[in-house]
Amino acid sequence: MWCVPHPEKTDHTLVLLDTEGLGDVEKGDSKNDAWIFSLAILLSSTLVYNSQGTINNDAVEKLQYVNELTEMIKVKSSTDDKEEGEGTQFMQFFPNFVWTVRDFTLQLEIDGREITPDQYLENSLQLKKGTSKKINDYNFPRECIRNYFPSRKCFVFPSPTTPDNMHRLDSMDEAELSESFRKVADTFCRFIFQESRTKTVIGGHTLTGEMLGHLVNTYVETVAKGNVPCLENAVLAMAKIENQAAVDEGLAVYQKGMENVKALFPVDINQLSENQLCSEAQARQAFMKRSFKDENGEFLKALAEAIGNHNVNLFKQNKDASEKKCKALLENLSAPMDQGMKEGTYATPGGYGLYCNHHDNIVAQYRAEPNKGVRAEEVLEEFLKGKSAESNSILQADKQLTEKEKEIQAGKMKTAELEQEAAAFKEQQAVMERTIENNRISQEKYLKEMEEKMEEERKQQQQEFKRTLDRRMQEQKDLIEKGHKVKADLMRQEIEEIKKKNKLERDANTKKEKDLLDGYKQQAEGQNKKIGELMSALKNKTQAPQVVKRHCMVM
Repeated sequence: MWCVPHPEKTDHTLVLLDTEGLGDVEKGDSKNDAWIFSLAILLSSTLVYNSQGTINNDAVEKLQYVNELTEMIKVKSSTDDKEEGEGTQFMQFFPNFVWTVRDFTLQLEIDGREITPDQYLENSLQLKKGTSKKINDYNFPRECIRNYFPSRKCFVFPSPTTPDNMHRLDSMDEAELSESFRKVADTFCRFIFQESRTKTVIGGHTLTGEMLGHLVNTYVETVAKGNVPCLENAVLAMAKIENQAAVDEGLAVYQKGMENVKALFPVDINQLSENQLCSEAQARQAFMKRSFKDENGEFLKALAEAIGNHNVNLFKQNKDASEKKCKALLENLSAPMDQGMKEGTYATPGGYGLYCNHHDNIVAQYRAEPNKGVRAEEVLEEFLKGKSAESNSILQADKQLTEKEKEIQAGKMKTAELEQEAAAFKEQQAVMERTIENNRISQEKYLKEMEEKMEEERKQQQQEFKRTLDRRMQEQKDLIEKGHKVKADLMRQEIEEIKKKNKLERDANTKKEKDLLDGYKQQAEGQNKKIGELMSALKNKTQAPQVVKRHCMVM
């Protein structure tokens, strides 16, 4: 196997897989050849079959492995043998077929009329009329090739050099090869580079190198165990691996995107939310690009859950960072006042007024400090409540104040506490409202991208179906032109059956997609309902007081 950058298509890798020759007498095992041929078909987007001399009946019959494909490969795990044998399902997933003939010496003509190599191949695959055993035996391998490989191409290569030079062919420079051989070789290479399709699997999904590696392992392990490879099972197994990798990749993209804002903790809820939404969008894009056949949305949900869990952790870290910074700030600002308490600075007539001035300065300086994060008001509320007993003690001990003045100041203290409690509530409410808004935006984007992904996969499936249908209709047309009326009628029935099955599959997929989207919407509504209940509980717990001046005392 050789893997090289594609010479003409950017972001593509050209994988050349060479197998050992078929019909090796030393192997003495025709089953071995059949498995090699089957694996080559399963792994290729273009299959090059190499033979020598001419394409005659003997050459066609040597391609006997085509006759055994229904025994060597299954398309769907639940399909019965009769349905598999029709060939329609096979042709949807089989590679283009290129027959190369080495050392070709004949003139390309029929009845004196010059023909192309492709016409030469098609003429060799023509069916004979009749129903005798001899004719059926003659037609059977040709029908298999025509059914399984509707896209066919032929190249005929003259001898690369003279018979005298054949013994040193491996060591000859390219310029020493015959010009006619090099001309055909150049045409062949151009065809492979330009016409070979990107390798796809059931549903029209394009393979990456890693996915191809998964397929190789699955098929080889299946054959080694003596079982028949199944395309559907192999793709489902590969999809599970790739989709989990897509979840991991999406989460890694999200985590990396949040590292920048994490370094700035604490930040306010708006900055955190904007980074979250941006990183989440990048994570979904990474997931969507890699995932396929996530038919129940299982892995997309897993990504959303993983991001949600990471968000919970980030929000906690940001909250903790805010709390730590705010407490440290208040501790630093209140240190002189705490020292004054120890020294009895406020235990004098008029001490309460001095205490209030220092108290208000602490609050003012605290509010002036930027970037305190999401717990700024809550921490201040806790600080003020912690100072309440201390403040009241100084108030009651101040002999300069009358009892009436003390009562007024106590009322103002209580109002200030309620006012701060309202500010803390407003802060929590802002966080909750932004969380609800984030959820709404995320849910809308998830739904939109799920629908876009489903639409993309629908288009791939229909393109695959159209390609199959067009080839079948062309085959029917050829049969009619060659006078095979019975076979053409059977082909017409098969085409109608293909259309009917495609409609049933489309309807089933549409229902499955609708159920998936409805389920996601219900889940989103449930989450929003829970958040709404939390908001209501928060509102019922805290009521905003009447706004008054923030001073402890009016002198």
